[in-house]
Amino acid sequence: MKQRKLFVTTALPYANAGFHIGHIMEYTQADIWVRFLRMQGHEVHFVCADDAHGAPIMLMAEKQGITPQQLVANIAATRPHDLNGFNISFDHWHSTESPENLELCHTIYRKLKANKLITTKTIEQFYDPVKGMFLADRYIKGECPKCHAKDQYGDSCEVCGAVYAPTELINPYSALTGAKPILKESEHYFLRISEPHVVEFLREWALGGRLQPEVANKIREWLEGDAGLADWDISRDAPYLGIEIPDAPGKYFYVWLDAPICYLASLKAYCIKSKLDFEALLADPATEQVHFIGKDIIYFHTLFWPAILKFSGFKVPDKVYVHGFVTITGEKMSKSRGSGISPRAYLELGLNPEWFRYYIAAKLNDKVEDIDFNPADFLARVNSDLIGKYVNIASRCAGFLTKKFDGVLAKTELSAEMKEAFGGAAAEIAGYYEGREFGKAVRKIMALADIANQFVDANKPWELAKREGSEKELHTVCSTAISLFRELTLYLKPILPTLAAEAEDIFQLGNLVWSDAFKPLPAGHKIKPYRHLMARVDQKQMDALLPPDSPADATVSAVTKPAKGAAKTPAIAAVVASDAATEFVLVPPEVPKPVVIAPIGETISIDDFARLDLRVARILTAELVPEADKLLRLTLDLGIERRTVFAGIRAAYTPDMLVGRLTIMVANLAARKMRFGESQGMVLAAGDGSSIYLLAPDAGAVPGMRIK
Repeated sequence: MKQRKLFVTTALPYANAGFHIGHIMEYTQADIWVRFLRMQGHEVHFVCADDAHGAPIMLMAEKQGITPQQLVANIAATRPHDLNGFNISFDHWHSTESPENLELCHTIYRKLKANKLITTKTIEQFYDPVKGMFLADRYIKGECPKCHAKDQYGDSCEVCGAVYAPTELINPYSALTGAKPILKESEHYFLRISEPHVVEFLREWALGGRLQPEVANKIREWLEGDAGLADWDISRDAPYLGIEIPDAPGKYFYVWLDAPICYLASLKAYCIKSKLDFEALLADPATEQVHFIGKDIIYFHTLFWPAILKFSGFKVPDKVYVHGFVTITGEKMSKSRGSGISPRAYLELGLNPEWFRYYIAAKLNDKVEDIDFNPADFLARVNSDLIGKYVNIASRCAGFLTKKFDGVLAKTELSAEMKEAFGGAAAEIAGYYEGREFGKAVRKIMALADIANQFVDANKPWELAKREGSEKELHTVCSTAISLFRELTLYLKPILPTLAAEAEDIFQLGNLVWSDAFKPLPAGHKIKPYRHLMARVDQKQMDALLPPDSPADATVSAVTKPAKGAAKTPAIAAVVASDAATEFVLVPPEVPKPVVIAPIGETISIDDFARLDLRVARILTAELVPEADKLLRLTLDLGIERRTVFAGIRAAYTPDMLVGRLTIMVANLAARKMRFGESQGMVLAAGDGSSIYLLAPDAGAVPGMRIK
């Protein structure tokens, strides 16, 4: 395999608060991809930085009575704990407030100016006469000109959704001081992105296969819309926390100009530290430049950023991978609207970070889709997959090897089925990792784990250990199981680096790399005594992480002061709004209606019950049924066959919450023809309406098992 050279980044977090769970999701996605590439032997430089400029930081620091630099330093000091805690393998973490970024910003600006892509225009903007500063849209409030809702921001109404200019607000006022703003003229600097040759470059770049189809389609709308591309305002007036424009005293680069440039600045600082040639690395045509970002910042990364790089003589991105947001039990989580799961609290509560990495990986794909964090699903998926399947193989077999055979393995004996399944898995799983189809990779790996567990279940080493004269068979069975466990460890390593390292030590696997795939452990290989690899998720931990007054069960309301006792909910992140002037508290939800318990049904005999063939089934796929708003189309694996079932559970479950889960189905129910297909059974669930709870067996059950 030809060695690749890559420069990989994630979006810069704003340095006015700690990480929220959306940051950790993005870093985890990129980290899994980077770790996989490194396992394949590729050279990857993985960097990021703090976005340490802009008015919100300046205003927050003023409010706290410290300098902006002190505020940024306080936030920066928290980064290593959280990044290391979630096993994020950045090579370097930098800051926009750095000499490298200052130098690169000035260099790029001068090159853009030399290419006649910088111009000035006089604009009219709201100005706060009390604060003595121009106001961004987020700092202006007033009455919506469309629906007349009070206290709406200067760019859009949160009540009716209308979009407008700040000057259209009725009775506008400054969100900072309450003063009535005045219109004032100022000269601003613009990047001439509307120039025909710039637009032509962007069309070629954005529509040339570098972006996901849905992102490329959005770019096409912007490029080919009636309004076309507008020149980009890249300056702000003092007072402003940022990098001063070199030939314009009192004018500063807008934060969205210097922030992406810090990708290069962070790489440069890393190269200096590592004694690498920064210029040569960027100039090398073989170097791939890849960015992982959220869907809310597409415009900056797919239009402004490539244009800045192209017309200042730098390498343009090869790929920009866009992901969706993190929701909590179906509710949107937003930094500027409220709170979410605190990564710091997650770690301090003692939750294993690799539980989170696995759960997120199981839901990620190559599309721009939101990822839902559902506590019940989290607990079930981690306990079922990681403990009930993966760890279960080692815990059931390793002890026999050390107790009876001094840890020495016998020759591995694989059936034709196992050879076929495991033999071709490496290439398939590698394709999923490369394509960021982590959910598919996880499903494939767990399918292999099912095969390994079926082998163990069929041979029952715990019974062989008791049967006289079965030592050789016991030795072979356990050795074969550990060889299969080794394969699963290799495939899970990009997702679970710490667990993989522990397994590598116990089973003396060395530092597993991708080329080690499907190499059964040889006879005579010796392992260490087995020690516990991973604990189950406990419901009490989930209750502590998402207590009853968490965002999953509450609405967010803006107030002028923190609520009393807010600090008593440590698992909820204190998130500061983007205007740095509004704080948020959680408003308890309405008291839920009591559950109505139906009377017990008519008595049946044991023979009546025996007529039901209830089976464990795995949900392979789950799809919406456009023609029916209550149904999901499920493909179920029964171990010996697959079935299609239409289940009325759409009010409580989204498709991505179900794929890979075990459930219980009535296997001998007569098929029912429906207008959109045939339902070949029924899954069992408790509750009714939107309060639906799908039944599932305990960890260790496998598809096809009969319920007795």
